[in-house]
Amino acid sequence: MKRLNFTLDDDTVKLLDRLAKKYYKGNKSQTVRAALESLAAHQGHEGWVITGYTPTKADHDINCHSCGSEQNEGNVLFKPVFERGSSPSAIKSIPNEEWVECPSCLETK
Repeated sequence: MKRLNFTLDDDTVKLLDRLAKKYYKGNKSQTVRAALESLAAHQGHEGWVITGYTPTKADHDINCHSCGSEQNEGNVLFKPVFERGSSPSAIKSIPNEEWVECPSCLETK
């Protein structure tokens, strides 16, 4: 736990008190956390985030997700690893289509 020191205007303090009492048994920290999580979810920053890539050998011809270049069977490509998280680039659901990146695109990310 960390103590933060910041100033809120009177109306915001009243709102925080009211919401904390109504929904979180007076716990202001829990109220602020819920508000921030809700804001992130509504801003589209909550979802599935690419946290890395794993190498894979193509077992058929396929196109790179980023640049669209054709990749032949046997090429080493990279599949994204998805985890739940927060990011401006988060997506709402894991794509159904096969997603691979070519080495050139991966080096520029």
